[in-house]
Amino acid sequence: MTRIVAEVFYDQQPPASASPSLGELLKYVGDIRKDDDAPVHRVLEMSETSNEPRSLPFVLKFNNLTYSVKVRRKMAIPALFGGRDRLGDRPVGTETMFSSTKDLLNDISGEARDGELVAVLGASGSGKSTLIDALANRIAKGSLKGTVTLNGEQLESRLLKVISAYVMQDDLLFPMLTVEETLMFAAEFRLPRTLSKSKKKLRVQALIDQLGLRNAAKTVIGDEGHRGVSGGERRRVSIGIDIIHDPIILFLDEPTSGLDSTSAYMVVKVLQRIAQSGSIVIMSIHQPSYRLLGLLDRMLFLSRGQPVYNGSPADLPLFFSDFGHPIPDKENRTEFALDLIRELEVSPGGTKRLVEFNKAWQNMKRSRDVGNETPTHGLTLKEAISASISRGKLVSGAGANNGTNPTSMVPTFANPMWKEMVVLSKRSITNSRRMPELFGIRLAAVMVTGFILATVFWNLDNSPRGVQERLGFFAFAMSTTFYTCADALPVFLQERYIFMRETAYNAYHRSSYLLSHSLVAIPALVFLSFAFAVITFWAVGLAGGVSGFIFYFFVILASFWAGSSFVTFLSGVVPHVMLGYTIVVAILAYFLLFSGFFITRDRIPGYWIWFHYLSLVKYPYEAVLQNEFDDPVKCFIRGTQIFDNSPLAVVDESVKARLLQSMSRSLGVNISSTTCLTTGADILKQQGITDLSKWDCLWVTVAWGFFFRILFYFCLLWGSKNKRR
Repeated sequence: MTRIVAEVFYDQQPPASASPSLGELLKYVGDIRKDDDAPVHRVLEMSETSNEPRSLPFVLKFNNLTYSVKVRRKMAIPALFGGRDRLGDRPVGTETMFSSTKDLLNDISGEARDGELVAVLGASGSGKSTLIDALANRIAKGSLKGTVTLNGEQLESRLLKVISAYVMQDDLLFPMLTVEETLMFAAEFRLPRTLSKSKKKLRVQALIDQLGLRNAAKTVIGDEGHRGVSGGERRRVSIGIDIIHDPIILFLDEPTSGLDSTSAYMVVKVLQRIAQSGSIVIMSIHQPSYRLLGLLDRMLFLSRGQPVYNGSPADLPLFFSDFGHPIPDKENRTEFALDLIRELEVSPGGTKRLVEFNKAWQNMKRSRDVGNETPTHGLTLKEAISASISRGKLVSGAGANNGTNPTSMVPTFANPMWKEMVVLSKRSITNSRRMPELFGIRLAAVMVTGFILATVFWNLDNSPRGVQERLGFFAFAMSTTFYTCADALPVFLQERYIFMRETAYNAYHRSSYLLSHSLVAIPALVFLSFAFAVITFWAVGLAGGVSGFIFYFFVILASFWAGSSFVTFLSGVVPHVMLGYTIVVAILAYFLLFSGFFITRDRIPGYWIWFHYLSLVKYPYEAVLQNEFDDPVKCFIRGTQIFDNSPLAVVDESVKARLLQSMSRSLGVNISSTTCLTTGADILKQQGITDLSKWDCLWVTVAWGFFFRILFYFCLLWGSKNKRR
């Protein structure tokens, strides 16, 4: 009798069955009371034996899988005409590049059945991860040769995404969510809206117990700056995210990598339970310990892309004994096998003899086992999927139509877009709320910059110097809104990798992520914009009153929006943070250079004028200038002020007055000390601002933000395919 601990609310006794799926547990429970979230713990006694034979409805077969890549190598060509190097002591040769083909997978065949835990083993570079990618359809069409079938039918990409899950080697999780919250958000994504909230909670609680995470359920995941769960617990959480909907097939890329022996054993033990609940579990593993060997049902050893053993761990001693290398009694079987394979790889003949022996041994074993195979009832793929859904597995398929095509039996996505957006927004807000330092740093940067600008450009007057200082203030202020957005680059990069993992197997629509990501960012941008506008507008002495302030605020908000969108787009392109920072600083410097402040539009060389129109700083800069200088009755240079920016600025006022009289006589125009010589319109004309109105500049800035968000979407669309070429 096996004790399977599950945290449940039930109103009748569940039946005894072999390793029940999470879906079966749910069939015997009632809804959780909405006002009572405290779980009730009971121990369910599940018998390992049953009167009915265990059916094996799913058989995954792969035949003659071959995958090659081109590699470029250098080849030295010796000199043919006796040339010598500078010292004259050796012939001078040349180097040329040539391409060759390397087989990462070479004619690999095998099978895996539900209820089995299959391990792919081999040294580094043997093709373990490549084989997992091939089975999980993560290699582009045309590059992979061979077939992968489920119950004899070719697997379509869309169906495979729905009925399977892929656990990456890296644990990509939100650091400030607890284990329970992480799994609950996964349940909201992968389980259908028709399943009540209470049953989703129940499913999460049962999964926490199945993963052995009860003691860590309320602990945050953690990262470098925040203490959280252990490495083994993180790995089990990563597995839990992808099995929340009880997938039929589970692929894992080295799930024990970087873990100590105890944590590795617990992870593989969890995988064994998942397999026994009716899933096909296939994982790559580097070098399992003796304890892990007892948990495996089938092993596939690879050497340089070729299979050298495929069978049960129990048959391993017989196999190597027949090969002429018996395993010593007290020797770890897998360590012995891997050591022998490594020795053969560096020998003159390589592993060719072992590969050929494996083929002959497998053929002999198949002929010997004919008639002794466990019947699989010959279920078609449609029948097998239907049976799995009826027994509570593949919960995302609940309520799907029963078409003749297996692909139509389960929906591509479990929830509508609006539901996905709500869950994505809630998750992002929850994670960000627990890291107030991130927003605090951005707010501090904006407020400190605003304070410095306010005190440096305090209460500017309308003199020629005041005009020039206003231009400098606006240029620096508008560029600041873009530079401060770069602080969010690390967060965007982290979310990008999580997004790629989740959308690879249809957790939600890519467009849902884009929309929720944009909506969640707006409140913070509004707050930052308002803080900067309040600090600088009246302190600098800008014109326009309340209406001028409102427009100034909207321009700053539009600048933050465009800058945030630009940084978001870069996060979908750059591979790491430091490169992202470098690109942001460089490009924004170019935007500022061509904004029209340092050099006006009519003075920019023709071959660089295109950059002027691409500059993100140009449009908000021109908008705030028009907001400041569009008053037709306001004068900025009167009479003798015309000499303020010239060497005559130091002469006596009476001399300046006589100079004005001379100019008046020469020009035939009466110019006195009170005559307005330069209005706001003149300043705008001098700056080359005549193309667009201030509102047009505002809308162009907003449009830039949407443009970069759309580019970000296409980056995600391209990057989330994540397939080898």
